[in-house]
Amino acid sequence: MDRTTLILAAATVALALGPAPAFAQNTIVNGIDNNTPFAIVGPDGKASGFDVEALEWIGSKAGFTVEHRPVVWDTIVQSLMDKEIDVIASGFSRTAERAEQIALTEPYWTIKDVLVVKNDSALSQEELLTGGHSIAVKKGAPEAVGMETSNGKDGRKFTLSTFESFDQAVADVIGGRIDAVVMNEPTAVFIASGQDVKIAGDAGLPVEEYVFAVNKDNPELLAKLNEGLTALKADPFWQTLQDKYLHGEVRWLHAGQSWQATGLRPRHALRDFSAPGATSRPTRSVPSRASAWRALPTAWSLTDACPGRTVR
Repeated sequence: MDRTTLILAAATVALALGPAPAFAQNTIVNGIDNNTPFAIVGPDGKASGFDVEALEWIGSKAGFTVEHRPVVWDTIVQSLMDKEIDVIASGFSRTAERAEQIALTEPYWTIKDVLVVKNDSALSQEELLTGGHSIAVKKGAPEAVGMETSNGKDGRKFTLSTFESFDQAVADVIGGRIDAVVMNEPTAVFIASGQDVKIAGDAGLPVEEYVFAVNKDNPELLAKLNEGLTALKADPFWQTLQDKYLHGEVRWLHAGQSWQATGLRPRHALRDFSAPGATSRPTRSVPSRASAWRALPTAWSLTDACPGRTVR
């Protein structure tokens, strides 16, 4: 076989195999939207956040760099299917519908959705969900589907609207244009630390699992991400990310409990509104996450940002 024949044969094989998987490239494109604290796009366009740094850490070990590209949230799955982006690492929930369309990693975080209201709102969780009040959800998010399908069932009754950004929704709450907004708990705690809003309680939706997502045509990148997430969880940087972005997260441990969290770093004010005379119960100011939380009474048990870890 002469040189020309060999070259033609190699070219034929290359065409048959198609393009190399995205992970083999030097750079992969991550589609993100503002979903504090998992993904944050600053005024200068620079990306930060829990997922952003986690993906960059994985890339540093796997040999690729990451370009973070803002994408409108309700089109982000289609952008991945159309290969306009290579991955979604932006506080992205696993759902059955999404699993049929795109490939999802193993879950790396579990969250629940909460109701956020203005600080001076007297509306309770039950009143918000059953009294016909106005509630907003993010367009294209799983909680939007959950709130829509549950409305009118089991005594739930509210007026539902959608928003494009959390900034818009929070501004509408503060301005009195809507009564509450539904968002994931870490985002709510982060936002409540700096604005005139508070968490009113659980939104009554199933717990969500956060994952990274890739195109189904890219199993090699999916494997790399799963390997990277496993390695990251075993590395001290995993705790560093939690301390940096999820410090101060509060979880509900028992049905009927409603916790208010104000402040993210470095002090956290916690109040148990399920106790008798709760409206006059003093706020506990907590200087740090571990030692100070252990000093709280048993009735004030919390879990910190580490899944499955309970501190008293």
